[in-house]
Amino acid sequence: MTFIHRNNTSSMKFSLFFLILLLSGISLLAQPFASWKGNVLVLDNGLISQELVVGVEATGEGPLIIKKLQLPADPFNYAAPDSKEFSLVMDQKEYDGSSVWHLVSFTTAGDDRRGNGATISLEGREALRGIGLQITYLLYPGLPVIRKRITVSNHTGKEVRLESLEVESLRLNFSYVGSVLYTNYCRQKHLGSYTGNWDDPLVAVHSYDADRGLLIGDEAPGVLKRIDYNLEDNELNAGLTHAHDPYPFRKYIGVGEEWSSPQVFIIPYSRQYDPSHTLNTVLADFERKYMGLRIYETPHRPAIMYNNYVPFRDDYNDTLLMTVAKAAAACGIRQFVIDCGWHTDSASIGKDVSWMDNCGDWIIDRRKFPHGLKPVFDSVRKLGMEPGLWISVGSASTYATVLKQHPEWAVQDREGQGTSLHTDGPTALRTMCLGTGWTAYIKEKILQLVKELGLTYVKLDLSVVTSAYVNDLSRSGCYATGHPGHKDREESFIAIYTALYDLFDDLHKQVPSLYIDCTFEVAGKLQLIDYALCEHAEGDWLTNIEAGYPVGAYRVRDLAWWKCPVMPASSLIIGNLAMDDPDFIEELKTLTGVFPIVLGDPRKLSSGQKGLIREWADWIASMQKKYDYDRYRGDLPGFGEPTERGWDGWSRINTDTQAGGIIGLFRQGSLDASRQVVVQGLRSNGRYQVKLAPGNTVLETMTGRALEEQGFVVKMDRLYESKLFEIALIQH
Repeated sequence: MTFIHRNNTSSMKFSLFFLILLLSGISLLAQPFASWKGNVLVLDNGLISQELVVGVEATGEGPLIIKKLQLPADPFNYAAPDSKEFSLVMDQKEYDGSSVWHLVSFTTAGDDRRGNGATISLEGREALRGIGLQITYLLYPGLPVIRKRITVSNHTGKEVRLESLEVESLRLNFSYVGSVLYTNYCRQKHLGSYTGNWDDPLVAVHSYDADRGLLIGDEAPGVLKRIDYNLEDNELNAGLTHAHDPYPFRKYIGVGEEWSSPQVFIIPYSRQYDPSHTLNTVLADFERKYMGLRIYETPHRPAIMYNNYVPFRDDYNDTLLMTVAKAAAACGIRQFVIDCGWHTDSASIGKDVSWMDNCGDWIIDRRKFPHGLKPVFDSVRKLGMEPGLWISVGSASTYATVLKQHPEWAVQDREGQGTSLHTDGPTALRTMCLGTGWTAYIKEKILQLVKELGLTYVKLDLSVVTSAYVNDLSRSGCYATGHPGHKDREESFIAIYTALYDLFDDLHKQVPSLYIDCTFEVAGKLQLIDYALCEHAEGDWLTNIEAGYPVGAYRVRDLAWWKCPVMPASSLIIGNLAMDDPDFIEELKTLTGVFPIVLGDPRKLSSGQKGLIREWADWIASMQKKYDYDRYRGDLPGFGEPTERGWDGWSRINTDTQAGGIIGLFRQGSLDASRQVVVQGLRSNGRYQVKLAPGNTVLETMTGRALEEQGFVVKMDRLYESKLFEIALIQH
């Protein structure tokens, strides 16, 4: 994102320019959300306000203090006067907003998604002399959200070491004693002190005593996220990991250089019994409209995708895949992806080497594909499907020419040897460090394959910074001291994540329609997904579930419920439910709640089974076209976490147009054969039809108000059954 930073002189010029524009009837900023006078900054968009003061007015020297953090309709001040506002460790000494700072300027700031606000420019005093901080606050139209980042600049004359950065540090004005913390994607409750980890892209602190609370989101990448609460009384912090954490953040900033942190955001709320309403409304709107998450930015969102990993693994060839593709197309599949096993390395050509030991050179295996991959993907396109391919973004085998030519590109262990971060045990696999020339090499390889084969999707896989499977924490990051991207192992974490996501951005610039699936293994932990990943990749292959119905479908819904509504549902790619499962239609209904990916062997299906799957696939595609339903998902009132002997459900209603959408209901062994269902997010006076999918049988015609307040009854005869419904606006 681009922010506007100016010194005092340029700020005066900008103010004069702004005044001229106003006098001529032109508004440079449609909604200016920041104003200042002397040493006081006021942020206010009508739905949230914050007041900050730097030092004393006469000199602008002293601490940075949060005077107020309020919702205009609520006089309650969320921030206690002794809030640190931020904190950091510079050259092993801790500083925060209460340290002595000199106010250089307030200037306007904005981004390319309608965010605007201000940047406070500060200069350090005493031991921090020569250190500059630019703290940027952004507000957005129509939402009670403040987003924040810190830029550190170094004019000390020597390199400095930055660690333990807390971008946001608030002492809340309600006690932890009467509060509960919602952690782990806001789905688990915690009392007392808490230190979060990679599974906390967002937490909520809710005060039962006051019926109010605050969401805090952390856009730091992967295992570098850290949100903690009540380590000091009622203090809430969000930013990057500390120096003593298992995966520490560290950044060396050279003389004359600057570095900008990931962003953090806060969303206060009031008059609510828990954070669920805010999660399903304000947070969902912020993510969809303003955060810049790739799944909401791209116009290319596939409706339903096939992947060949199950049952074929890496045992396939061109003839088999073309017959599978023909059967998949008959089922209405829109995208066809070849997973691992299509490739070989220079030294292993013609040899039986596992797919994991064949990474690095990315040579097409001519034993499997005598004429290359292009004829296969040409056939895929003729069948009406788009092609996709698996590639490991940070792996090379000891058989690979690239590793033999550039052993210095490999991640190094504590002994200075090349190693695999991905797996335990003997292996030819080596993890390549993205803080080296490997990044340019793999980018060129990916682009070459994308352009030559006409790919619209790439599944980028295997560990690059730490493993989802290795429990030895020391086997993470890169210990090399000679890599250009990092000076030591501690700095390698942020360097590798930064290079990875810069790589994704570069791929998108060159191929804007490319869908990047960054798997949880690349992110670094089991089933990990977060804002940083979603800001640079469209999807995340979260896990592989191969249990049959009803267990497999239940596990998919449970995983999806756990990650939503904090994460966008359509970024959740959950394999490996198989099309040739006897109850696949029930599984497909479950998959419609996330990104519908299917596996299995469609050649085994009868023409009738293919026709039924196609009917559902066409319905899914039509709902996406009609409602953009894949941009929305919320909890369905009265239906909680999927449990055995219960009911669960989800809502994918377009809350922007309020034209309707789809909902899903699932009976998971419950003894209750019917449930009352209410639907939110509709026009109160609009008239809607409730249609049973996929045949569009009209079951009810009701107003939006009636659907929300009364609802309708859903009956299911079988203990394990599911139904999807279209909610369609027929009269405004």
